[in-house]
Amino acid sequence: MTLNKAVADIRARQRIKPSALDRPSAVWTGVDLLDGREIKTLTIIFKTSGCRWGQAGGCTMCGFVYDSATEPPSPADLETQLDRALNKAGDMDEFMLKIFTSGSFFDEREISPQVRQSILRRLADDERIPKVLAETRPEYVTDEVMDECTTILGDTKFEIAVGLETSSDIIRKDSINKGFTFVNFVRASETAKKHGVTTKTYLMLKPPFLSEGEAMDDIIQSVNDAAQYSDTISINLCNVQRGTFVESLWQKQQYRPPWLWSIVEIIKKAKQVHPDMPIMSDPVGAGSKRGPHNCKQCSHDVADAIRKFSITQDVGDFDELTCDCKELWKKVLELDDLTYGSAIMD
Repeated sequence: MTLNKAVADIRARQRIKPSALDRPSAVWTGVDLLDGREIKTLTIIFKTSGCRWGQAGGCTMCGFVYDSATEPPSPADLETQLDRALNKAGDMDEFMLKIFTSGSFFDEREISPQVRQSILRRLADDERIPKVLAETRPEYVTDEVMDECTTILGDTKFEIAVGLETSSDIIRKDSINKGFTFVNFVRASETAKKHGVTTKTYLMLKPPFLSEGEAMDDIIQSVNDAAQYSDTISINLCNVQRGTFVESLWQKQQYRPPWLWSIVEIIKKAKQVHPDMPIMSDPVGAGSKRGPHNCKQCSHDVADAIRKFSITQDVGDFDELTCDCKELWKKVLELDDLTYGSAIMD
């Protein structure tokens, strides 16, 4: 059985609950960096027909496919979703808008060119928004689409976000089942750059079948490989989402989410080599069994330090972190290669 078939079989057993088509899958506020300064953010996940790759099988760790609509939303539905999201901005006088779809903003099956253009025109006219970010797979980044977006947005900055996950084609294929290559990512980034569009690159720490040490080495190498094609690098820590291949391994005690100490060490090494590259991480689910974690005593403090670093870019934010479990983490790095993915201690 191929990895994609295994992922597809798990997806086929899941149920997507019907939900209102005029409401986004999620909306939330946060903070990010814009030209080195902190800025508020508004993130919207449009409820669309969903990720085309995910519906064909998709990535081993991704459960976002279940956030898609049970039937394609109409153009009016998508416009109303944007209205509802912008209402969440409240009295913010400036914010970066981040667009996600659980798929690709530029996939015309999810969002038609006409609706995409309408959305971008509305954002360009909103003086509160100095920058727009949109997530996409690399195959949808073309000269025509980049020219369209920058022409409509005008002086509003634009950035694409691509889930590269790793620079290793072997790991991306055999651990993540991502469905594209590093060369595809490079082409998308270079196409964006031609049009004055920046690239945010998402990497994934510890997909299945890697030991803790192998996963760390992979991310450090991936940062080095992706840096010249990226304006920002964001390192996601794999968590166990429901209805995924990763969950099936986790339930059999054949997968453990990454240690938070691992991302701290990765950030320190990456910033030493790339001091001017914004490197970010938001450890979703930190401290839980399904999320990245150390021990119960320190997980939340370490996660908070990681989030603080993402804004300050100062590795000194980690100086005061200490816990007895750090010695256990070091021992895991020594022995994890011998367990074939099974957790030594959780």
